Amino acid sequence: MADRLEPTGGWAPTRALGRAVLLTGVLLVAAVLLGRIDLVVLAAPFALGTAYGLRRRPATLPELELSAGDEHLVEGSPMGAAVTVANSDGVPYDVAVVRTRMSRWLRVEKAAFGGAGVDVSRSGGADRPFVTSVPPGSAVDVALTGTALRWGRHPIGPAGTRVAVADGLLVSRAVLSDPVRTRVYPRTEPFEAVEAMPRAAGLVGGHRSRRPGEGGELAGVRVFGPGDRLRRIDWRVSLRARQLHVAATLSDRDAEVVVLLDVLAEAGRSGGVAGPASVLDTTVRAAAAIAEHYLHRGDRVALLEYGPAARRLRPATGRRQYLTVLEWLLDVQAESSPHEPYDQVFGPQLLSSDALVVVLTPLLDERSAQMLARMARGGRFVVAVDTLPTELPTPKDRDWAEVAYRLWRLDRDTMIGQLREHGVPVVGWAGAGSLDQVLRDVARLATAPRVGGR
Repeated sequence: MADRLEPTGGWAPTRALGRAVLLTGVLLVAAVLLGRIDLVVLAAPFALGTAYGLRRRPATLPELELSAGDEHLVEGSPMGAAVTVANSDGVPYDVAVVRTRMSRWLRVEKAAFGGAGVDVSRSGGADRPFVTSVPPGSAVDVALTGTALRWGRHPIGPAGTRVAVADGLLVSRAVLSDPVRTRVYPRTEPFEAVEAMPRAAGLVGGHRSRRPGEGGELAGVRVFGPGDRLRRIDWRVSLRARQLHVAATLSDRDAEVVVLLDVLAEAGRSGGVAGPASVLDTTVRAAAAIAEHYLHRGDRVALLEYGPAARRLRPATGRRQYLTVLEWLLDVQAESSPHEPYDQVFGPQLLSSDALVVVLTPLLDERSAQMLARMARGGRFVVAVDTLPTELPTPKDRDWAEVAYRLWRLDRDTMIGQLREHGVPVVGWAGAGSLDQVLRDVARLATAPRVGGR
């Protein structure tokens, strides 16, 4: 809402008023000194016009209000904002100059005054001044429309206005409004993962649990052990192996998916929804797509940050959790830290040992690779999604820069190969079907039957 303005004060003379007073004074002095009455007649219109203009001085300053058309947008969707200049006085505002700041990720393409639109995409955008007149006792809206280019919380404003009155003899002080923030949610790419989860620990959901328990889906055949029920004995396999074996089943429970966002480093330059994607862009959009996929199937989804803040979103299901995920992702920021964030992220109360952990990482920090290897050694089901842009430009500012870049690429490829040797699958993010093959391999390892020797 705009600042409330004082009923008096706040008006300053313009150069036009100074020129009118100066010209009138010079003509009158010359008339007295030279004794010429015609100079008095010549000065009279300037004096009368100035006096009449100042008599119509308004008692209040303008009111300014800034509003956003829709505070919940998606990347690439139309956005809108409106700046309203109100005149509560009985004197018209001859000229009102309105200007507002806009985030670089909110591209203004058109400005409209009462339905008449003006294309501003090639003439300075929203940062250019807009000029209009405001009749007494009314308000004029400057409607700004365009496109939301990138996810995040983007400011609109502050907006400011100055008005000229009394035929341009007086101008008001600058009136400012408070900025408003609009939310732009990441656009989720189509993502499908048809393979089952390695394990789960809930009560409902579209994916079968990989945890052994009472259920109707066969998990395999294993050697009879303490606590197994006699009705589970598979006599055909037992007679062939000459040792008691039981048919293991999967528990009828839902899957728990933990999406871990590596925010220790950022790389690449963001170009918005239609341009190149940085590491943070790929990370946030992939996290939103993965969460939407599994939440739509009734599974539980949690989010974690691998970074100094170690933010965490508890696991839950349903549409409310999806909206919470989108809101949580708006505050994701890349931040480096000299400290190891592993312990505060992977405490025993924070991360279930049966969850499928999908790690979105650019693998630019050695600690990220160590974290992945540590989780794999701990028996967790982890999948690493490489979020480093493939079209990173090769530096050419130095003779040795290209060689250093190639060496860095080779070192990173070696690190990825070592992770795969540790049992950590690493796959690049490519939208739909990105994780199908790797989830198939993880599920196969988790459900492999343990058959005893003959």
